[in-house]
Amino acid sequence: MERANLDFPNLPFAYQETDYNIRYYFKDGKWSAGELTAEKTINIHMAAVCLHYGQEVFEGLKAYERPDGQVQLFRVEENAKRLQRSAKKLLMEPVPVEIFREAAHRVVAANRRFVPPFDSGATLYLRPFLIGTSAEVGVKPSADYLFMIFVTPVGPYYKAGLTPVKLRVEEEIHRAAPGGVGDIKCGGNYAAGMRATIGAKKDGYSEVLYLDAKENRYIDESGSSNFFAIRGNTLVTPASESILPSITRLSVVQIARDMGMTVEERPLALDELPSFEEAGCLGTAAVITPVELITWRGKDIVYVRDGKPGKKVLELYNRLTAIQKGEAADPYGWTEIVK
Repeated sequence: MERANLDFPNLPFAYQETDYNIRYYFKDGKWSAGELTAEKTINIHMAAVCLHYGQEVFEGLKAYERPDGQVQLFRVEENAKRLQRSAKKLLMEPVPVEIFREAAHRVVAANRRFVPPFDSGATLYLRPFLIGTSAEVGVKPSADYLFMIFVTPVGPYYKAGLTPVKLRVEEEIHRAAPGGVGDIKCGGNYAAGMRATIGAKKDGYSEVLYLDAKENRYIDESGSSNFFAIRGNTLVTPASESILPSITRLSVVQIARDMGMTVEERPLALDELPSFEEAGCLGTAAVITPVELITWRGKDIVYVRDGKPGKKVLELYNRLTAIQKGEAADPYGWTEIVK
């Protein structure tokens, strides 16, 4: 196989052109057959519902090259189901799981030369998305939809990889509120968080840590990922109806329990943070990223002093990534080989 001429070990987490994307259209009550295309743009009506009323949802998952040279996907069905939940909440046409799976396999196979080599530190990132394309001026759901997946090879989301990151508690800006759409993956949530994230990055932090919108005292999640903290042999991760249910978190919770850890999914008060020994962020892009410190009202709550991840965070990371990369057996049925 001819590999794409890229510096895979030094890729940023950024868009890189590949050969193909795949598209399915929903019209007159049915989905079309998937079309692989090299076209990089989308032709939609200027009055498309997605542009004016926000009917847009998306996903993120990864393909990995295994030690034996085969390529595998991680938790395709969970991503498909989460896209369906997102679509239903915005009154969009859900993409059937079988179409989602077919699309993921076909687009990865078509872009095989862009899958980073095993152990390069890079992966092939898949971005599935669904948009409402009907032309409307009144506020109403679209009748027609485009489901599409493009892929791009990426390096770690946080530039330093497994190196611990710094977070800042955000008390003035809220990402989402109870009863809203914080629990689905729609573009508006990320647009709303940019002003907090960009400000934090200018001040030397990797991300912000959002609080609940109702009481402003419970941790929701980071701007790009879910959050967890460890005390002794107990892992605590926030429970909130405003949090996007991370598939990485779902996986780590299972792994932690199988390690003999106690897992608590519950409201996590901000004033509890100093009592924990380790903390981290969870997400498809972030994988498991250890937290060095969290700044709250000018004071630092420190979890890492020597620059190295804590023992429990590191073990969780190693177990998860070994399954994702095909280095370890997958007892959960989370992975699928791309044919």
